[in-house]
Amino acid sequence: MSWDKEIKEMGHRSMLAEQLGGDDKVARQHEFGKLTVRERVNLIVDEDSFHEVGKLAGVSEYDDDGNLKSFMPSNFVFGTAEIDGKPVIVSGDDFTVRGGSADASIAGKRMQAEGLANELRLPHIRLIDGMGGGGSVKTIEMSGRTYIPKVGGWETIVGHLGVAPSVSLALGSVAGIGAARVATAHYSVIVKNTAQMMIAGPALVDWASLGDVSKEELGASKIHTRNGAIDDEANSEEEAFAMARSFLSYLPSSVDEIPERIECDDPTSRAEESLLNVIPKDARKVYKMRTVIEAVVDKNSFFEIGRKWGKSVITGLARLDGIPVAIFAEDPMVYGGAWTADSCRKLIRLCDLASTFHLPILHLVDCPGFLIGKQSEETATIRFGSQALAALGQASVPFCSVIVRKAFGVAGAANTKPGSHHFRFAWPSGDWGSLPIEGGIEVGYKAELAEAEDYDAHLEKIKERLNRVRSPFRSAEFFEIEQVIDPRETRKNICHWANLAYKALRPGPYAFTYRP
Repeated sequence: MSWDKEIKEMGHRSMLAEQLGGDDKVARQHEFGKLTVRERVNLIVDEDSFHEVGKLAGVSEYDDDGNLKSFMPSNFVFGTAEIDGKPVIVSGDDFTVRGGSADASIAGKRMQAEGLANELRLPHIRLIDGMGGGGSVKTIEMSGRTYIPKVGGWETIVGHLGVAPSVSLALGSVAGIGAARVATAHYSVIVKNTAQMMIAGPALVDWASLGDVSKEELGASKIHTRNGAIDDEANSEEEAFAMARSFLSYLPSSVDEIPERIECDDPTSRAEESLLNVIPKDARKVYKMRTVIEAVVDKNSFFEIGRKWGKSVITGLARLDGIPVAIFAEDPMVYGGAWTADSCRKLIRLCDLASTFHLPILHLVDCPGFLIGKQSEETATIRFGSQALAALGQASVPFCSVIVRKAFGVAGAANTKPGSHHFRFAWPSGDWGSLPIEGGIEVGYKAELAEAEDYDAHLEKIKERLNRVRSPFRSAEFFEIEQVIDPRETRKNICHWANLAYKALRPGPYAFTYRP
């Protein structure tokens, strides 16, 4: 007695599964500049580390004698793998089989992938290309009934956000539940030109009398990376894979661990002479904040997130003496660094990410306050700004700030973390208050100026008086700022803080569960 026949059949079915939707469908996938799901898995994970689950699932046809006539694999591939030697769950839609819709029994495998990531407390990388489980109108005829909409297993996807890192990559035309799966992640990337994301496709939009539009017009990367629905865009699938791996390298495998510290060959004592002159004496002139960030963090360690939206605030991850940290800074090149509704939304995501995965938070401050004006009022800037300040205050990780230049108004108060004792430094260029002198002087001294014989000359005299007392050294005398430092010594000081902060980190779940 032997099981050779069954083993051969298993091998045959496995071979059929690897053919995906067939040679013509694979060729069409390549024609559109896209990789197949199996090519994607092989590229994003460590070599030979993928262990597939459910490879034999699919739709078969048999002859009258019960022999297999044909086999179409399920259009969802998943399994365990490793990235940089650490275990992960990786899953992906196979667009070569029914365009990734539920017609090819995707749902059970997708729910299993999400469930294993949650219960095994592993990072999950989703390679999304298609509807990702929503089904098509043809499903009604195939199943012989309609169904009441539900998102099976959604609580598992949302719950996983508070357990382990999740990354979603939009690699093709993504719609419906597939689009929701892209957005419900800690980090998302869309591939420029070959991928789009939309709630519903062009045909449904046209049917609803909402216009004749293309997939690019509905969901191109330039739309969703500017409105915050997707964090970043990549120029190719390979670049998207590299971005996903880089993002994960800063985070622990789950909330039960603290981020891994790596060896650092960049001296903490490194002093950047350029920082002595980077801030213009004229407060109305701008400079490049990213240059400052790159100068003080470990070399080549800054990983920016969301560069194309909420652009007045820069957010990302970096390392200080090998220690992963979350970092944000105002960009004076955009609205002078003033907080907008979008930049506040972006900051909230960063604070929640940092708290969930135990990343100390560093703020390089040059904040003139909230952006003012009609547009800011219409976009509820104060609402989102209040939420951002609340998220910062609720953050459960050590905080440090360096006041590079301005700190004004309610938004400028983010130079400190409410209810927290933390390190705070200021450069000699630091300038702070309830509002900038230049903006409030004519209101505050209205009566005095009205009596002056020479309005402009008297205004200059008042400015001169005020400028004599606006020095950060005056604030240091009253301990309103703890330390004024030489800008060239910023790296040394924040690396010292990072080492102390790293010792204070404690694993475990965050009290405020991460929200997409």
